Amino acid sequence: MKIDRSVFQGVARLRLGLHVLVAVLALIVLLRAALLSEPHAGWISTLTVLFIGVQVIGVAAARTRTARWSWLASLSAIWLVLAVLGADAAYISFGLILLFMTELLPATALVAVTAVTAVNIGIGVTRVPEWGGTVIGSLLGAVVGIVIGLGFRVLFDETERRQLLIEDLRRTRAELAVQERTAGELAERQRLAQEIHDTVAQGLSSIQMLLHAAEAEPLPPSAATNVAMARRTAAAGLADTRRLIAALAPADLTGRSLAEALRRVCGRAGSAGDDIRLIVDGTSYPLPMAVESALVRLVQGATSNVVRHAAANQAVVTLTYADDVVCLDVVDDGRGFDVAVLDDPAAHGFGLNTMRARVGQLGGDWSIESAAGRTAMSVRFPLSAMAADR
Repeated sequence: MKIDRSVFQGVARLRLGLHVLVAVLALIVLLRAALLSEPHAGWISTLTVLFIGVQVIGVAAARTRTARWSWLASLSAIWLVLAVLGADAAYISFGLILLFMTELLPATALVAVTAVTAVNIGIGVTRVPEWGGTVIGSLLGAVVGIVIGLGFRVLFDETERRQLLIEDLRRTRAELAVQERTAGELAERQRLAQEIHDTVAQGLSSIQMLLHAAEAEPLPPSAATNVAMARRTAAAGLADTRRLIAALAPADLTGRSLAEALRRVCGRAGSAGDDIRLIVDGTSYPLPMAVESALVRLVQGATSNVVRHAAANQAVVTLTYADDVVCLDVVDDGRGFDVAVLDDPAAHGFGLNTMRARVGQLGGDWSIESAAGRTAMSVRFPLSAMAADR
């Protein structure tokens, strides 16, 4: 799944703030060495600048796990040299603890924090006679660093999760808008085709029949010529109208039978890797254009759902011609879903609800049942509904 770069901008800002904090802690060590004229101030300043430089490089380049380990190991080595030189490296060790807690797995991070704390205590014990405060300070710094580091880690994860959710909602809304627009266009094309079929085409067909009957009557030669010309003009207009209706119908039906159109739809959907087969049961007979268009659209939508959402290994599309009904069944072995969401206005079931509405407009029956391992959509168009459509 492709994620837009903007999804991670919030997390990047949080990480940038953390690294700025670590760099500021390192600068404090540099300033103390310069202002307090500590021994080895030159080396301490150089190593502190090197620490900040390695940190910046790591932020930009440490993308893999190995690179991240090398980066943190380099920072730890520089800190250790600073601590041995006598710098007040506790500030940097606190920054290291924050980096360990946010960049490593929790168990590994705790081991690294324990090692850093042990080094701080060891150096403090060897250099300060009254080392009790050093031990307490080191332990307290480690605990505070762990708590703050875990806080940063939780904040990173929560911000990323929320931004992924927002991006997913934005993408879903865009997909729904496209589906809604496409469904509206298809419904309008089908409505126009049906209106043209029921008005202009039927009217031209009736005119052609009446003129053909008039040609059989005894007419004056001039009238017979005009009637024949009128009949040919009506026939040409009817042919043009039928071509217009065909152009408004689904492209898969153009020049093909219904079974061929459905086979083409199943083959195109199956090219995505799913096994989608078509079975035609019974002897085919002509169906109204609106019903054939609806069946093609239903199979297009159902197979699209199988490929995109069902995670199925195979699906079977069955077209059944009976004496009094034509049926369409689409069954897959996918993960299924809760069909109760179709009755929830807030659910994203637009595609299935569109199918149900399309079937209902033509007087058919639509049903769906689903469970893990099996989802079945069933459509029935009674012959009485087809007669009304004609």
